[in-house]
Amino acid sequence: MTDLDARPVTPPTAPTSMPRGANEDPRMPRLGRSAGFTSFIAGQWGEPERPAPVVAGAADAAAAHRARLSAAFPGAAIVVAGGRAPARVNDCYYDFRPHSDFAWLTGCTAEDAVLVMTPAGSSHDATLYLPAPFGPGEERFFADATYGELWVGAAPRLADWQRALDVPVRDLSDLEAALARTSEALVGGHRDWPPALERPEQSTELTRVLAELRMVKDAWEIAQLRQAVDATVLGFGQTVREIPTAIRSGGERWLQGTFDRAARTFGNGPGYASIVGSGPHAPTLHWVRADGPVLPDELLLLDMGVEVDSLYTADVTRTFPASGRFSEVQRRVHDLVERSHRAGLDAVRPGRPYGDFFEASMQVIAQGLHDWDLLPVSVDEALSPDGQQHRRWLVCGIGHHLGLDVHDCARSSYEAYQGGTLEPGMVMTVEPGLYFHAHDLSVPPELRGIGVRLEDDVLVTERGSEVLSAALPIDAAGIETWMAKPG
Repeated sequence: MTDLDARPVTPPTAPTSMPRGANEDPRMPRLGRSAGFTSFIAGQWGEPERPAPVVAGAADAAAAHRARLSAAFPGAAIVVAGGRAPARVNDCYYDFRPHSDFAWLTGCTAEDAVLVMTPAGSSHDATLYLPAPFGPGEERFFADATYGELWVGAAPRLADWQRALDVPVRDLSDLEAALARTSEALVGGHRDWPPALERPEQSTELTRVLAELRMVKDAWEIAQLRQAVDATVLGFGQTVREIPTAIRSGGERWLQGTFDRAARTFGNGPGYASIVGSGPHAPTLHWVRADGPVLPDELLLLDMGVEVDSLYTADVTRTFPASGRFSEVQRRVHDLVERSHRAGLDAVRPGRPYGDFFEASMQVIAQGLHDWDLLPVSVDEALSPDGQQHRRWLVCGIGHHLGLDVHDCARSSYEAYQGGTLEPGMVMTVEPGLYFHAHDLSVPPELRGIGVRLEDDVLVTERGSEVLSAALPIDAAGIETWMAKPG
């Protein structure tokens, strides 16, 4: 990364927003006030290519999404912000990723962008407000570390975005006046607004409706999720091939880095922090620290997903024997999770209550734990609302909606989500597991330190369901065979 001392100072004649974190350094020449520098850097630049990074089909899909939102709020003005990159530390920022509601409505990935939908008869007119980049000939070309092209590279002009998205695009400086003309607008999206603009109060109703509209995916969205899952399967293959290296040196982080590199190669990046847990770390539900060794005789839990360039993500988990072969006790735990997993998959059907797959999976888990003499009560009592003793080893849920967010549609109402009914076009995960922590004295020593999860991404179809991640086996023998395949 470029050292801060080399960053230019915003000249006094430039607009007031300075490079993030830049301070005037008396050791540095005041470039913005040097007539020679300013004159020389302004000229002799060619015109670079400025393609807007819009995935094929995204503009049409976004227009259809806006139409659905328009029908939900006839006559109401709607404003949705895309957000800005959060600070990592001081003047260093994370990569920007727009708010999912904004991305769903626009297909746009520009930072500090805002969508305004104004009522027009029985529908709405949409306008995007974006910050314009600063190119050669403008002082902020070299003085603005956020939008100056000398810092961030050639960026699409507003006209480029307009052509790619097929929606009117205006300069962000016009947004304040547009908002003044839009009284009592419903506001949603990211809570971080462009600088110098007052952050309006968010509409919980708009947020809820957008989450519920996003539950049923259209054909374009399903295609994006298929791509994400396919890329994830490739990433699993690359990661598992690195297990011998990770055992020798590098450990869990070698595998985490391997998958994350694949995710950046095949898509936008990992859809969430990749979980890599070996041995006693496998029972920790969100072991993203990944700072331990990969133990050769223990199980290895990998929970990973590629987010493709359209920002839709997969979410897949498999548990592998690092040695390539399950031990007897490891296979016993894996087999029980597999039976629970298959029961859950079988319950994913259109028209069935959302909770059916959860109950089906839990029935198998409770019965299996009872058969192992681990439950202090009967299966019926454990499954009762006042029981739930089996949840000691499966405290989390076992599935969720999937889409632009790994835990998609989370702002929906209970009635639409957990209390809802499965519909064709919904995409969800099914992910039962068993998690016996190394310090859990309620289980026999041979079970301690074993964690197993199986997770697939499932599309609800007109007549049943389709496991999008079926290319990865779920049975112990199939996993061993898959691991043994060359490259």
